[in-house]
Amino acid sequence: MTGTAVVLLASSSLAARPAATLPTEIPPAERARLQEVAEGASVSARASGEPFVARRDVFEFLLDHPELATHVTRALRLARYRIWRGAGGLWLDDGWGVVGRFSVVYAASGTRVVYARGHYQSAFLPSIHGQAVVVIEYGVDPTGNHRSLISPAVTGFVKLDSSFFAFAGRVAGSVATAKAEKEAKRFVKIVARASRAIDESPAHVHEQLRQRPDAPQGDLEEFRQLLRLP
Repeated sequence: MTGTAVVLLASSSLAARPAATLPTEIPPAERARLQEVAEGASVSARASGEPFVARRDVFEFLLDHPELATHVTRALRLARYRIWRGAGGLWLDDGWGVVGRFSVVYAASGTRVVYARGHYQSAFLPSIHGQAVVVIEYGVDPTGNHRSLISPAVTGFVKLDSSFFAFAGRVAGSVATAKAEKEAKRFVKIVARASRAIDESPAHVHEQLRQRPDAPQGDLEEFRQLLRLP
């Protein structure tokens, strides 16, 4: 699910951006590197998703296993994201021209922080390269029956390598704001729909995943056990 980090590379800038505040628990050297990207961002946006009811452990499993999570979204036909493990870690292709490498650099209750470097390629523009920091936050309120009301929000910061595109983003203003916020909102909506589908029919979702030959088998077995399936 954390692929939204690279997807935001395709956007431009916004005039009034979210505060670039990262968790203080991140090791100082790593936090300084991420803070530099966030504070120098050419692109930034924040979006909150509609709260939804799901098992918290399943929701967090998807956040922490992004490769399997994109198999879920593709099997359910919710998104075109594809994540795979390759040289140097996890890679993402959003299906619309954005490709990049990313990693979850911080994970704690209620928060995930993702760092990504990637590029956007279209038929009409030269390749646009950049770095991204994405903060995924969520509130959890138990509702009984091992379910919780989960309230997600995503904040993304993208620093473009090209000064020309960074300037163009600042000029774009409100258009860029709408684009970046749309991508963030789309991500939290996909997470909610996937979590609900698993909650409503765990055996059906698992069987769809089992039929995908390139699904990571270790993650799939952990997922089966988490869902308490035979």
